[in-house]
Amino acid sequence: MKKEVKNWLEQAEHDVEVAEYNLKGNMLDAAAFYSQQAAEKALKSLYISKFNELWKVHDLVRIAKRIQAPTKIVELCAKITPAYSTTRYPDVGKEYGRGDVEEILRSAKEVLEWVKKNLNS
Repeated sequence: MKKEVKNWLEQAEHDVEVAEYNLKGNMLDAAAFYSQQAAEKALKSLYISKFNELWKVHDLVRIAKRIQAPTKIVELCAKITPAYSTTRYPDVGKEYGRGDVEEILRSAKEVLEWVKKNLNS
């Protein structure tokens, strides 16, 4: 595995840990944001592996489609993507309930696992 790919994947795994930590501390906006970041960095690791370049896009659906992810992964990405922008603003990020954030984190973990399988195949 190329060093750049490995770095992005390791950062994705770290972001999952940060999301879990924030969820335990009831910092829901931060947990949602880091979940999105984990999924984005995981997808970008696979993108770099396939295309030898970084695509500076934050829309997970676009990235997933470009790397030809299955429909289920694209659908998970559609659930996760809004957390990138909504959690960065004072009022909007507070709209996420615990159940919403748990679902975003679960989805991000599923994307990460799919990426790992595809990097190793």
